[in-house]
Order: sequence, then C-alpha cells, then structure tokens
Amino acid sequence: MKNREGNVGEGLRTVVGLMSGTSMDGIDAALLRTDGRDRVEALSFLTIPYDDNFRARLRGCLGRIDSGGPVAAVERELTDAHADAVRRLLDQAGVAAAEVELIGFHGHTIHHDPDRRLTRQIGDGARLAAATGIAVVNDFRSADVAAGGQGAPLVPLFHRALAHGLPRPLAILNIGGVANVSWIGPETSDGSAEAEAEVVACDTGPGNALIDDWVLRHGLGRFDAGGALAATGQVDNPALAALMAHPWFDRPAPKSLDRDAFDPAPVAALPAADGAATLTAFTADSVARVVDHLPAPPVRWLVCGGGRHNATLMAMLADRLGVPVDSADLVGWDGDALEAQAFGYLAVRSRLGLPLSLPATTGVPAPQCGGVFHPAA
Repeated sequence: MKNREGNVGEGLRTVVGLMSGTSMDGIDAALLRTDGRDRVEALSFLTIPYDDNFRARLRGCLGRIDSGGPVAAVERELTDAHADAVRRLLDQAGVAAAEVELIGFHGHTIHHDPDRRLTRQIGDGARLAAATGIAVVNDFRSADVAAGGQGAPLVPLFHRALAHGLPRPLAILNIGGVANVSWIGPETSDGSAEAEAEVVACDTGPGNALIDDWVLRHGLGRFDAGGALAATGQVDNPALAALMAHPWFDRPAPKSLDRDAFDPAPVAALPAADGAATLTAFTADSVARVVDHLPAPPVRWLVCGGGRHNATLMAMLADRLGVPVDSADLVGWDGDALEAQAFGYLAVRSRLGLPLSLPATTGVPAPQCGGVFHPAA
C-alpha cells in the first residue's frame, strides 16, 4: 500500500507500466505486481494504436529538443492518450485506481544523443498523475545520460528478474524501432539483482524502424506484416555491406542509438521487395555482429517486441546466430508486454532508490538510479 506521501515500503506493489516505442505503433499498457527486485507477476495488458493523424504529428517531433509549439501540443495529447490507456487497462482488469501505487511512464523519445549528453522523452508526468489520480514516475533516462551513460537500454535488470531458472548465457532481444539485447550470464553467488557480472546490454542496431519507413514510403502499409514483402525479395549484398560499414558496429558495448541513426541511402534505388529484404537482413546482421561484444556467446535468444512477428527476420536471425532463436512467449512471457512491464518495474526501483542502470548496461560510471516522481493529485 502507498501512504499519503507516495512512499513505498517492502513487498509487492501493484503498478502500471506504459511504453510508447520508437516504432510509433501506439501505447502499450501493462498492469503488474512487483517488488522491484526479483519478483514480477503480470496481471493485464493492452495496446492502443495511434491513429494515423497523431502518428504523423508525433513523427514530426522526432529530432527536436525544444518544448514549444507543435511539440508542446503533441506532448499534451500524448499524455492524455496515456491517461485514457490507464483507465481502459484498469477497467479491463477490474482494478480500481486506488489499488494502484505507481505508474511508470516512459513517454516517447523524440531525440537521443547521449554522446552530447542529450536525451528527450516527451510526456507530462504531473499531468498524467492529475488525470489518473495515481502517482507517476517518468523521465527515466536523463539522470543516466547526465552522469555519462547512454541512457539505454533500461530493460536489462527487468530481464534479469524474469530469467531465473533459464539456461545461461541467455540473450533477450527486444526488436522495436531500434533493437537492443540483454545478455544474462551465470548467476552469481550473492544472487543480487545488481550483480554486474550477470548482465551486459546494448542496442544492437536497427530494429523495425527502417523496414517500417521503407514500406510506408512505398505505399504498402505501415509495416511488413509477417515479413511477407521481404520474403519475396532478394538481399542486395553490396547495399547490405554499405549499411554494415557504419563505424557504430565496431564500438564495444554498452552503446545506444537514436531511431534515425542510419541512412538508408544504399537501398534507395532497389525495388520495394528487395529493399525490404535488404533492410531486414541489415537488422539480422546487426544482431549477429553484437555477439563479438558479449562476454560469451548466448546458448539461446529469446525475442520480444514487434519484430518477433516478422517470420522472415526470425529466420534470418536463426540462420546467422546458429543457436535457438525463439519468441519470448515460448517461456510464458508476453513478448508484446515486456517493455511496458519493465517501466512499471523500474518505477518501483526508482522509489526504492535502487539502480535502474549499471556500467555494463549503459556505460554509466557507477550504478545509477533515476526517474522523476509526481505525487497523485
């Protein structure tokens, strides 16, 4: 239970996690119970797609670091859409707002340049707390970036909490607009959730974003459903080699990316199907390249996020990685819900003063807490 000041004590807490990912599909909302350490119980989940008009206006904010004009208007609308998502999630679960202790509100990343110590997620935490009557933690990345970290990925400690009992080393690959991996190594003797020897993480490279943008540009929908378009095309090897020549791939982990870090010019002249096949191979090759930067090759990859629905991409990953590559759903997780669940988990950690990131996950010099707390109105 929360007290009037919104402080948290020991034990499981009922929380909501919210995620608006780089693919700009919509809002993922998850209800869960967690202690912010080793225990996670999934309760309910839903996705609310953005309409095309709002998605276009959100896309227009990408790369901006200002807070005025169109960005402010989109931020208000984004926040109100998240409040509606919370209400709908709780209605679906039959849970009253008074029973929920915290909301972990990621917002939407519009600019991410950690090398210049800049990261920007829009989403008004105070407005969300007032609209829902539930305390909110948001702005999860800024403290890490200000301290010299990459600010991403932030999900590895959550992944570690889920991974008890699974063979290791284990890689958990999230394929959203950008793809990131959590490498979970053998359990240490102390079993602490902050044991750095057990977790290494980084972005691997592009996820779905370049493929989505390619399909949209050719008037073939918003994404390559099931990888069907890529499956009919041929990978253009010179174009793929040009894409993979980017120096970012030689940088050691941890490292992170902005959604638009890669220029798709090498595929610009290709037919639609060949371009989709080549960009899909680019995502798969990027993942395979990261193995060289991990402490040991994973014995299994579990894939979450929208990319796991792309059969062509999953087949390419299996071919390149040479070990089992499975949907996270096969071990009882909801592969669509994990990222939203992670931010509910991280909200609890923030209130407990526990690290959200480690030197081996974001490159921050020391374990770093983060998040900004907004009490319920």
